Amino acid sequence: MAKFRKSLLHWFLNWKSRNLSHRHFVMVISALIGFISGICAVTIKNLTHFIQILLKEDTFIKYHNAFYFIFPVIGLLIVYLIFKFILRKKVRQGIPATLYAISRQKGIMKRFQMYSSLITAPITVGFGGSVGLEAPTVATGASIGSNISRLFLLNQTTRTLLIGCAAAGAMSSIFNAPVAAIIFAIEVFSLDLTLASLLPLLIASVSAVLTSYFFYGSEIILPFQLEDAFMISEVPYYILLGILGAACSIYFTRVHFKLMNLMGRIKSGILRLVTSGLLLGLIIYFIPPLYGEGYSVVNNLLQENYLEALGTNLFNAYLENIWVVIILLTGLVLFKIIATSLTLSAGGVGGIFAPVMFMGSAMGHGFALLLNNMGIFNSHISVSNFTLVGMAGLMAGVLHAPLTAIFLIAELTHGYELFIPLMITAAISYLITSKFQPHSVYTMELAQRGDLLTHDKDHTVLTLMNISRVIEKNFISLDINMNLGDVIHNGVVKSSRNIFPVIDENQNFMGIILLDDIRPIMFDQKLYDEVKVRDIMQQAPEIIDIDNDRMKEIMAKFQESKAWNLPVVKEGKYVGFISKSKLLTAYRQKLIEVTV
Repeated sequence: MAKFRKSLLHWFLNWKSRNLSHRHFVMVISALIGFISGICAVTIKNLTHFIQILLKEDTFIKYHNAFYFIFPVIGLLIVYLIFKFILRKKVRQGIPATLYAISRQKGIMKRFQMYSSLITAPITVGFGGSVGLEAPTVATGASIGSNISRLFLLNQTTRTLLIGCAAAGAMSSIFNAPVAAIIFAIEVFSLDLTLASLLPLLIASVSAVLTSYFFYGSEIILPFQLEDAFMISEVPYYILLGILGAACSIYFTRVHFKLMNLMGRIKSGILRLVTSGLLLGLIIYFIPPLYGEGYSVVNNLLQENYLEALGTNLFNAYLENIWVVIILLTGLVLFKIIATSLTLSAGGVGGIFAPVMFMGSAMGHGFALLLNNMGIFNSHISVSNFTLVGMAGLMAGVLHAPLTAIFLIAELTHGYELFIPLMITAAISYLITSKFQPHSVYTMELAQRGDLLTHDKDHTVLTLMNISRVIEKNFISLDINMNLGDVIHNGVVKSSRNIFPVIDENQNFMGIILLDDIRPIMFDQKLYDEVKVRDIMQQAPEIIDIDNDRMKEIMAKFQESKAWNLPVVKEGKYVGFISKSKLLTAYRQKLIEVTV
């Protein structure tokens, strides 16, 4: 059977090379990936809803408040057991994992990633994990796109583009927003905005949204009909909303990483699961709207039905007081990211896109209610409009994707009546947040390790370059205890290089000797026994640490030191040298690959 598959693939590749150009073949594959991403989105969503329906059976519904506490823990335990005993793999989370594959693994994603999130994300969210399904859908589609490109022997640039097509397809299918989905792929995955990349993204996005229409018709995840027109007098309030959005975005990012780092200190996976899971269950028990993705809460807020959105809670008797409602909405903003981080730290599979939408809607809704009830403003502002724009403000700040935020909300409202307030709030939120938080939640960890690709072409090329491929090892090492005679006979005579690394008995790098350093004395045999290596060696102008230095730092070291060769060490031990000429040659070759 395997032999038949190989011969069939070989026949197809030959047929393709004769009948289809590379450009046309990419168009066909992008349509296929868009369709597959749409199917993935539908599958993940339906599996999640199926689990949620099962858990709302009459058997459980009588004790539903109590089960708010236990359901998330059960779901997280099931996911843990699946990873431990079935998949037996450690899985990175969604979009950061995809970005890492692009920057450090040449866009190659493991085959198990095609189905791991497909199984575990619905269990996580279906049992009440406070995360979203967008990132697992994107990761599943991206992995399928990566493996399809490997199957058809496509290069790294095309593979990256097809991963972007999968991301666009997933977002297009989930939100029925094909334009916003394309912008999402470009902003988040740092794809080049050229005709060669735009057409496949467009085809994948349309293919995915048609797939979604086939299964769901015109039904969308956030149905909304715009009723209140934008008033120019509301501009100051949208500016304030943008500032508030920036503050909440910074809070979101910092709390998320602090909690993830705190829980990450618990080395035992099962102990971390129990600790995070019980804390999550406790929070959801007291704040039921935090259960699951939370789109039902968002939809109720868009309909200005905050009583339904807040659900049954300890403060039901006080919900007629609008100030209690505003405080509870503030609580949703503050605690949603805590619930999300606990879900992820416990080993749950999901993303932060839905929590961002949730927090943004609660923020915008509460802000509008606050303004309307303070009694110091003459006009009554539209609560539903501010709920929508609040989502855009938080998306722009947390995800560092202002254009995605603007176009997604514009497409959800089927028009551009709110375009001006969306631009105002998203721009202000993004500008302030990026000042204090240079990278998004998706990219911060990658950026700290130097693994992040950006729209800066030079930075992208340096990130994609492989250090190990430019290390030269044809240098003769000299022991620090050698004398000048040993240097001449065992080093200079046998080497074609004019630089020698000096090491100790444990291979630790100690320094260098240049041929110019010994040229004045190398023919004076009287000094052969008297002069030692330690007497004539010198410190290297810079040292490259293979574990910690990325290409950007390496380039900077060459520029600052003015050296043509720099030594490379690993854990202090000598590895080889990198020459500036070889580094620049490798840079030019990678630049050609990236820009073709």
